[in-house]
Amino acid sequence: MNQADLSKLVSALKIVVKPKPRLFSSPEGPAGRLKKLRSTVTALVKYERIELNYPRAEEAQGYAERLISDAIQNGDCHKHTMEMADYWLEEKQLIHKLFKVLVPRYQNFNSSFTKLTLGPKTYPGYYAGSAILELKGNPFPPLQTESHNYHYWLHNVLLEEAKKEFRIARAEKETKLTEPTTSEN
Repeated sequence: MNQADLSKLVSALKIVVKPKPRLFSSPEGPAGRLKKLRSTVTALVKYERIELNYPRAEEAQGYAERLISDAIQNGDCHKHTMEMADYWLEEKQLIHKLFKVLVPRYQNFNSSFTKLTLGPKTYPGYYAGSAILELKGNPFPPLQTESHNYHYWLHNVLLEEAKKEFRIARAEKETKLTEPTTSEN
């Protein structure tokens, strides 16, 4: 039996999508929930970095990844992809941004297109679980600075050597104190 390769039919997401639904509800029911998700995906494509609560950000990340992945795989001539872009992007000028700006940016990406970072905790108070969802390669400065290796700076090397000498001297002193003294009479 000749079966189609499933990986060519469905785009593979580069993030882990949880099979259970998130704890993200709406008083308007499922339609209101989808409306919130649509507005979140629209804002993400428009602003490229948004701050919102964690469950909503985590779920919107999957939809944004799928939208960008399908846009890269199928292009703007594919009917289903255009219907998806028309549904998820409430502002229609963002469809142009999706295909003309984001698709060329992520064409050769091997990792995910979005990044989810936990937001700052306000102290004192209740941690509401805020998160920052952003598209990679955006024009904004990075949220987390790169950690530098200060291990080989001169003063750190000198302090490490001084610690070693101190430990050796302390160990020698302790061994001299614990050695039994024998007297020859």
